[in-house]
Amino acid sequence: MGADLDRDLFRRIQDRVAIVGIGHLPFAKDIGRPIGDTAVEAIQLAVEDAGLQNEDVDGISMFEMEHTHEVSIARRLGVRNLRWWDKISYGGGASCATLMHAAAAIVTGLADTVVCHRARNRGAKTARPWAQERELVIDDKALHVPWGLIRPVDVIGMWAHRHMHEFGTTREHFGNVAIAARKHANKNPYAMMRDRPLDMPTYLAGRVIGYPLTLYDCCLETDGALACVVTSVERARDLKQRPALLHSVAQASGPNPVHLANYNNTPTMETTSVACAELLWARSQLTQADMDCVQIYDAFTPLVITGLEDYGFCKRGEGGPFTEGGRLEIGGALPTLTSGGGLSEAYVHGFNLIIEAVRQLRGTSVNQVPDCKATLVTGASGVATSAAVLRVE
Repeated sequence: MGADLDRDLFRRIQDRVAIVGIGHLPFAKDIGRPIGDTAVEAIQLAVEDAGLQNEDVDGISMFEMEHTHEVSIARRLGVRNLRWWDKISYGGGASCATLMHAAAAIVTGLADTVVCHRARNRGAKTARPWAQERELVIDDKALHVPWGLIRPVDVIGMWAHRHMHEFGTTREHFGNVAIAARKHANKNPYAMMRDRPLDMPTYLAGRVIGYPLTLYDCCLETDGALACVVTSVERARDLKQRPALLHSVAQASGPNPVHLANYNNTPTMETTSVACAELLWARSQLTQADMDCVQIYDAFTPLVITGLEDYGFCKRGEGGPFTEGGRLEIGGALPTLTSGGGLSEAYVHGFNLIIEAVRQLRGTSVNQVPDCKATLVTGASGVATSAAVLRVE
């Protein structure tokens, strides 16, 4: 009965709201401006892309990690009255959750037009959270930081090592992910790595960052600001862009979540994304076979392999072999990270994956999947996370 009730409630959202505008500033190692400024600029671009006015915005959904305030952003945009706003936690796990919260606000009448956004300045090494931890660690990190697992790459490296041991995953499998992302980035004028090809010998010779992960397994710490505009489908049909419908969306923590370091929750190494995937597909009328491409959160290459497993594109332990034969590249069976993703376009906690998904559905991606009708976007595995299925009418 609970599942039936959930489906009935979710039908109020399913295909009833749409992303109608997208915008982002050029990605950079040093964008040269505070995020309060860049957030406003990115939102302005998204509103203009939708063919709307700033005065039309009455809601904002953003990441908890933002050091900006909703009211100050609204004031600078010229919003008449901000009727609804929220912040969502867990870094890259929050990306698609912003869409879900915006959708819930719209279908319940709490807001009409909601801006979701992420602005961050993390290109400088001193800006990264683990570089600032010099005092007593009292949260989940206390379970692993005292043993030298300080950076996210250290923790994910442990996960990768165990996946290799349990399932025979190889460094070449991780390399397939990195190379696919880089090939896509090479055609993307926005990508940080657009002029830097990557092949397997170069990948395998990469400098070790957190064994077994090397430089090419790690995302790009980037300054950036991105935004999208969400409104009802009825209103979307009168606007200038082809709407990207929010077909299914979910947010989940899974049992016994430990931030990033939950790789030992089950013998089969299930992450928080399993709980999210169960909700997402239960709410969807589409399946994995209907996805024309996927944008799987890629702070590190192993997260793409676990994402393929967790979201049901292959069985547990088969994520490594799934990457073989160019399957993740344009022209392959499941094009993945078609903008280059966090590995090769820019790392802005996965919000660029949402932007690329919208481009694919509009038919405007520089790595366009022919006749793309549906795509999956996921947040981070290993933290309380979120995911969405977007489609066209």
